[in-house]
Amino acid sequence: MPGAADGRAHLFNGRTAERYRRSVTDGVGLVAATVARAERPFTGITPAELAPEISGIDLERPLGDPDAALKELESVYLKDAVYFHHPRYLAHLNCPVVIPALLGEAVLSAVNSSLDTWDQSAGGTLIERRLIDWTAERIGLGDAADGIFTSGGTQSNLQAMLLARDEACTLVEKEAIAAGETIAKSAILPRLRILTSQVSHFSIQKAAAILGLGYEAVIPVPCDRDRRMRTVSLAHELDRCRREGLIVMAVVATAGTTDFGSIDPLPEIAELCARHGTWLHVDAAYGCGLLASPTRRHLLDGIERADSVTVDYHKSFFQPVSSSAVLVRDRATLSHATYHADYLNPERSVEKLIPNQVDKSIQTTRRFDALKLWLTLRIMGSNALGALFDEVVERAAGAWALLDTDPRYEVVTEPQLSTLVFRYVPPTGDGSVPDLVDRANLHAREALAASGEAVVAGTVVDGRHYLKFTLLNPETSLRDIAFVLDLLAEHAGQYLALHIEPELSHSRAS
Repeated sequence: MPGAADGRAHLFNGRTAERYRRSVTDGVGLVAATVARAERPFTGITPAELAPEISGIDLERPLGDPDAALKELESVYLKDAVYFHHPRYLAHLNCPVVIPALLGEAVLSAVNSSLDTWDQSAGGTLIERRLIDWTAERIGLGDAADGIFTSGGTQSNLQAMLLARDEACTLVEKEAIAAGETIAKSAILPRLRILTSQVSHFSIQKAAAILGLGYEAVIPVPCDRDRRMRTVSLAHELDRCRREGLIVMAVVATAGTTDFGSIDPLPEIAELCARHGTWLHVDAAYGCGLLASPTRRHLLDGIERADSVTVDYHKSFFQPVSSSAVLVRDRATLSHATYHADYLNPERSVEKLIPNQVDKSIQTTRRFDALKLWLTLRIMGSNALGALFDEVVERAAGAWALLDTDPRYEVVTEPQLSTLVFRYVPPTGDGSVPDLVDRANLHAREALAASGEAVVAGTVVDGRHYLKFTLLNPETSLRDIAFVLDLLAEHAGQYLALHIEPELSHSRAS
């Protein structure tokens, strides 16, 4: 069996630097070659087909040879990976990534800094802080703003709701003391509520559950026909909660909903929050690309009035996963996530002005993901990033024009960003069995993925199944989109041709 000496040969250090260089070069070469020859975004392989290959590998018998391991990896992973760089990947909020960020990924993985304390990261700490300042400046949060990088939008939203919850509890406790009373936090929590759009991200509900409030603490606010929060409805809910003795700890506005790319009316929502003294959180995980846009920054007007903001650089800044952040208007509120451990970040570190990022984070060990964005800005610049995001927004507008004039489809709403929700509709007379049309759309999506020609997403709107394009690749052309629409219509039409008459006969008989 291999011993310690064999293991030492694989440790990255000064003696093995050349071995590291060869291994990584070979791995990068394999990935580059695979991407260069990928003609489809996906092979269409099923879990049943791939699972036996992976479960059949004996992890107790190492291959020993990096070349053999890479060859095996090509078979069990790279060959069948879903490639977001392909112009016909149109499904989820996964972006193609820019090369400067990949360079950053290679550097940060090898150095392996942990961004929890200064004595583990040094310059990495200051680079992350500078990028937080840069993002806060782009948002317009003011000189007292701060924030922290996170693993993604779900964690960013969770931390924002944690801060909002504790700020609300602190305020109620202070009011009770001023009135000569005391109130336990356990008595406050059941009264807390979160108001958010009915199409906001599910992570808000998860955050409420994790924070001990329960899913029912989240009150969905109705949307207009463009899937934007109705401010009249928000005002009604704020007033109702106050009358019923409930405490709205946060209003969550969305700048780029997952399904529709819709941006809530931020200025009006901010005004209502100011009037009611309510924490405003803006989930801009998707729409944050507009912060760098040379032409569309105005679509985020009002975000500067938020108390906290979520941004996902790994969605619309073309960064590899993970790269996200939560930012706050008042850095003092981050203290709700602070815990001083004697072995890691003792209170004396604060007195000595040692910048320990763990003081602001709900994570301890944390990757230096900020380096990817740093190198992207230093090599490409923010205008180039923003121009790429502008391209996909423009492409979505062109795709909407195609769909809006195509009798084979109905589209839910004109996009503000780069997401389109639509549905195949059969010729007149064939839509009398709505469930059959649902199944035809589901079948079209699944058949398309199985073919590997393209990957699209799906969702449910008003109880019916719809298809969804999420455009985040500037390389995707209108020709690609038209090609995919033809394929979807073909698959849906074939399904209906096989099932329409039996379904209609059954419907008439019943």
